[in-house]
Amino acid sequence: MQKESAYWLAWSKIPGVGPILLKRVWQKFNSLETAWKASATELGQVEGIGAKLLKTIEQKRSQINPPDLLKQHLQTNPQFWTPSDDNYPRLLLEIPSPPPLLYYQGQVNLLENQGQTPLVAIVGTRYPTEHGRRWTHKIAIALVKHGFTVVSGMAAGIDGIAHQASLEAAGRTIAVLGTGVDLVYPSHHRQLHRNLEKHGLIISEYPAGTPGDRRHFPARNRIIAGLSRAVLVMEAPEKSGALITARYANEFCRDVYTLPNSPEVVQARGCLRLIHQGAEMIVTEDELLEMLGAIPELDQGKQLSLFDVKETETLPKLEPQLLRIFQAISNQGTSFDVIVEKSGLPTAQVSGGLLQLELEGLITQLPGMRYQKT
Repeated sequence: MQKESAYWLAWSKIPGVGPILLKRVWQKFNSLETAWKASATELGQVEGIGAKLLKTIEQKRSQINPPDLLKQHLQTNPQFWTPSDDNYPRLLLEIPSPPPLLYYQGQVNLLENQGQTPLVAIVGTRYPTEHGRRWTHKIAIALVKHGFTVVSGMAAGIDGIAHQASLEAAGRTIAVLGTGVDLVYPSHHRQLHRNLEKHGLIISEYPAGTPGDRRHFPARNRIIAGLSRAVLVMEAPEKSGALITARYANEFCRDVYTLPNSPEVVQARGCLRLIHQGAEMIVTEDELLEMLGAIPELDQGKQLSLFDVKETETLPKLEPQLLRIFQAISNQGTSFDVIVEKSGLPTAQVSGGLLQLELEGLITQLPGMRYQKT
């Protein structure tokens, strides 16, 4: 899909065209090469593309040659995926803002990308208490020993402990950076960065050489949440990037778990807020593993499509719109966002339709706002 990659790269260079809008363009044309060659009238039919942006697109398209741009880009960024690639992480296709380019460095495990190995995020404060450090270490080891891959952001504190514990237990771990994959941030994680290259995976939506920027890290957190089936917030104050990751997890219909502590502990107050908002409490390792085990597996070996819905079973007799919702649900479980995308119906209508299908006994709701045919 290198030809299509050239057009993902070219579109990403157009000011005003971010991940959300680019996903809409992709869904409209099914190919970014087709979109690149589309008329202004056709592009104007995409929600979010107005007259001003159309003018910018026209100007940039005349200045950029996608194949030449890709050739030059590969000299410093030889390894990246786009949403058109078969190896692009499947769960990221579910979110509204999948990274147009996802750079990687280290050891790729395609079972993780295909959703056959469950990924769980561990995030938290840069300044953990001994309680938070101990439990993060213990939970990370328990997860990797039971076949989970641990995802975190390689930040100081909880993130670094989660990565290090996973590697110590000879497990898999993925670091999502807010810099280029070639840079070490913070600098004292240089050895951890080397170990992740040898035994784990480092990914980022930023090209090689991109330095740290405060604006990058909230965007990085959406990737951590999007990659993962669940997010564990081990310790977080009331103003914390970990809470941003938890918010993204809720938006993406992922489960959120958190470690309780005393309200007198400043580093834990954000966790108590999450519990108040409905997050599950981490009480024991075994109980957590049991709850995580309830998360449904994705269709084995099947690539997620944003455009096609294929069903082979006998379909129930339903009104056309209900049938569209029903057909958007797989036997293994489908998130609410994907059902909305596949059905092409308004969110409120999908929500009402799901309730009706559930009352009729045709579907059942799973953890994380996922739905499964019965």
